[in-house]
Amino acid sequence: MFRFANIEYLWLLILIPVLVVLFILYDRHKRRQLAQFGDAELVALLMPNASRTRPIVKFSLLLLAYTLLVFALARPQYGTKEQTIKRQGIEVMFALDISNSMLAEDVAPNRLERAKQMLSKLIDKMQDDKVGLIVFAGQAFVQLPITADYVSAKMFLQSISPDLIKTQGTAIGDAINTSVRAFGDNQSQASRVIILITDGENHEDDAKTAAQEAKQKGIEVIVVGIGKPKGSPIPIAGTNNFMKDRSGNVVVSRLNEEMCKDIASAAGGIYVRCDNTNTAMRAVQKEVDTLAKSDIEAKVFTDYNEQYQSFVLLALLVLIFDFFIFSRKNKKLSRINLFEKETL
Repeated sequence: MFRFANIEYLWLLILIPVLVVLFILYDRHKRRQLAQFGDAELVALLMPNASRTRPIVKFSLLLLAYTLLVFALARPQYGTKEQTIKRQGIEVMFALDISNSMLAEDVAPNRLERAKQMLSKLIDKMQDDKVGLIVFAGQAFVQLPITADYVSAKMFLQSISPDLIKTQGTAIGDAINTSVRAFGDNQSQASRVIILITDGENHEDDAKTAAQEAKQKGIEVIVVGIGKPKGSPIPIAGTNNFMKDRSGNVVVSRLNEEMCKDIASAAGGIYVRCDNTNTAMRAVQKEVDTLAKSDIEAKVFTDYNEQYQSFVLLALLVLIFDFFIFSRKNKKLSRINLFEKETL
């Protein structure tokens, strides 16, 4: 496994395009100054040792050396030993509704983004738990299998949008069933919980039956309803318009709290409504904290070999090479011609 131990230093790479722009501006300024002396061809004859390409090559080498040193500062490492360890935690599967109705803006900035913000904060509070991610609309699929890698979980979470699923709808029952299957068939004694985030507009299947089946398997379902009962129109991305039905009327998406409560009740879990405060997150966190924690296995790399030395060495070689390249042509060296015979 490859990683950067100090990944924050990679932000220094942002300076590269800035330096490139400054070099281009400086080069243009220098050419304008030379143009003031007269015709470019005549000026070139007066400066036979001047080179247009050598400064560019030297600048490119310096940029390469800078990049290599930044990588060295970030401490690249290769994992060499994978070990299975046991931790005291639970297994959590997030099931996130990504149907178009989740774009409604009755909570800020919209339902989907607010849900992602809440899940991100929940992940931040996890330590020894495992987490997975299901997304659903007209159908459900596993976005991230159950894992202890919170960095990957947050990365996948941020990439979620309604474009991931072309089949529109809200198949809550399918989402619960997919979440149950995603836990796997291992005999882990850890508590398992599905945190379902939706606006409750279920149009596809029997979500309550799926919730009851999850309960029978010892899996709790926490339902987070997002939105407001009075509803909100659904904006069309990139326009100032809203989605309309076949009759031309603006579609108003409403939070179906009754459906959400029925699902939570069938699964023996709780229902909370998510608004613009952190009330829902605190309620979910409190419920999760009551679950019994058991030994769960996770595979992690415990030994890493430092690789920064290679990057430092390469940077040093590049700088040495750059040192021996002159900005101007060498007058003495230019006289050497190994491929022409002397004439007597």
